Amino acid sequence: QLPASGGGLVQAGGSLRLSCVISGRTFSAYDTAWFRLAPGKERELVSIMPWRGDRPVYSASVMGRFTISRDKAKDTVYLQMNRLKFDDTAVYYCAVKSNRGALDAISNYDYWGQGTLVTVSS
Repeated sequence: QLPASGGGLVQAGGSLRLSCVISGRTFSAYDTAWFRLAPGKERELVSIMPWRGDRPVYSASVMGRFTISRDKAKDTVYLQMNRLKFDDTAVYYCAVKSNRGALDAISNYDYWGQGTLVTVSS
């Protein structure tokens, strides 16, 4: 299970921090990502935190506004979202990739959380 929390209703320009606890399974190493799904749109990759310590990856739409981080001791991954826009409204999911597949291929993420809803009012 990958319980995610931190979603809610916020005005445009505001901030939220999402959390995802990687619990219930034991991974020797894993990459973690946040995805989002907005009504009428396809699932979008938002950000990736590689396990190896490589630089995080961000989509162009959130670059400079969102920050992904990880607390390995707590097995928790965070997504700090600042300067939120109406278009950021979506259900946000954390996902884990425990294989060596490409970081940016959604199909390579083999464990998914239940999602947390972020609603940004304009």
